[in-house]
Amino acid sequence: MSRATKRKHVMREISKDDFSPPKENQQIVRILANRGNNLHQVEAPDNSTFLVSLPNKFRRNIWIKRGNFVIIDPIVEGVKVKGEIVKILSDEHIKYYKKDNAWPQAFTNEERKGNNEIEENLNWPHTWDNGSDDSNDSSNCSDDSYSRGRNYNQYNFVLPHIVFHGCT
Repeated sequence: MSRATKRKHVMREISKDDFSPPKENQQIVRILANRGNNLHQVEAPDNSTFLVSLPNKFRRNIWIKRGNFVIIDPIVEGVKVKGEIVKILSDEHIKYYKKDNAWPQAFTNEERKGNNEIEENLNWPHTWDNGSDDSNDSSNCSDDSYSRGRNYNQYNFVLPHIVFHGCT
């Protein structure tokens, strides 16, 4: 089977609306970190952490990021790797499981950001100062205020080594 055909079948399997709850031996867990070599560290609802493996059919086709929820099958004889990922849960799955009371209570208060939300970059502080109504006045943009960075009618982008100023 070619790589494109395999990817098509895997994506079709993931995108189909299979909202069946986990079986008795399966468990919903949260991804904590990628440990390499298709191993992921997960957190179970009882706050235990262990490694799970990503099966061959998902490798190089699906990417799992930190904070995602998955359903795993436990591996009984596993010492380090204690499970295998069966299903990657989308936001629709999570909503359905919460509505159906199949969602673990330990994960009910967890807030997960959607795929389209971007986290704030704390390494690049920026400020927006739009202080007064006369912000279109050009007298507020004197060279002296640029050098001190104290004109509160400006918007300022502060980088670690550069400060950009502009009048609003």
